[in-house]
Amino acid sequence: MGILLTLSSIYSITLYTQNTSASSNSILSEQALEGEKLWQENNCTACHQIYGLGGYLGPDLTNIASNPKKALQYAKAFFNSGIKSMPKFNFTEEEKEQLASFLEAVDRTGFYPNKEAEFQSSGWVSIKYK
Repeated sequence: MGILLTLSSIYSITLYTQNTSASSNSILSEQALEGEKLWQENNCTACHQIYGLGGYLGPDLTNIASNPKKALQYAKAFFNSGIKSMPKFNFTEEEKEQLASFLEAVDRTGFYPNKEAEFQSSGWVSIKYK
């Protein structure tokens, strides 16, 4: 029992004391990281979803960048205008580009809903990635 406790402690210390930087492990550009910060500061998740997670008042924005009917120009048009229950924001052009960059980075990560998922007999789900 003592050996297991010692090994577990060594593993935990090694794992949690490694110096990792969010920017070095991130697939997001600096502009997209700023957009993510704006997304969080303005609580966009209260109304919008990414991968189905978030509020249900606004649409899921996971694949807005690759949507041929909408694309990022469509999304940028609503960032400041506000419609129905969406508040009017006063984003600068740079901030709108940052938010668009964040949504574009999210779009590159996958599809939602993923209609090409395959359920395996083992219980695992095989999904298609971008």
